Amino acid sequence: MIRILFTEKFLDSAARLPRNQQEKLSKLTEILEKNVFHPQLHTKALVGKLSGLYSFRITRDWRVIFQFINPKTIQLLRVAHRKDIYR
Repeated sequence: MIRILFTEKFLDSAARLPRNQQEKLSKLTEILEKNVFHPQLHTKALVGKLSGLYSFRITRDWRVIFQFINPKTIQLLRVAHRKDIYR
C-alpha cells in the first residue's frame, strides 16, 4: 500500500475542480494507493523542467502531478487542466 501525502496547493486546486472530476479523483486515489502505475491512471514520468515528477490522468483533460518521497510514499503536488498543469 502506498502512502499518499497532499500539499496545500493540491488540496486548494482539488477543491476548485468541477464536482464530477472531484468524484473521479477520489476513486482514482484509491487505485493510486494500491498501484501507482495502474493502467487506468495513465501514469507517466515527466521530462524537461518537470523531470523527477510524474503525472496521472483524472480525465482526458485533467491531470495530477506528484513526486515520490520514497518507494512507499508519494506526494500529490497539484491538479489542473492539461493546458495549464505543465507550465
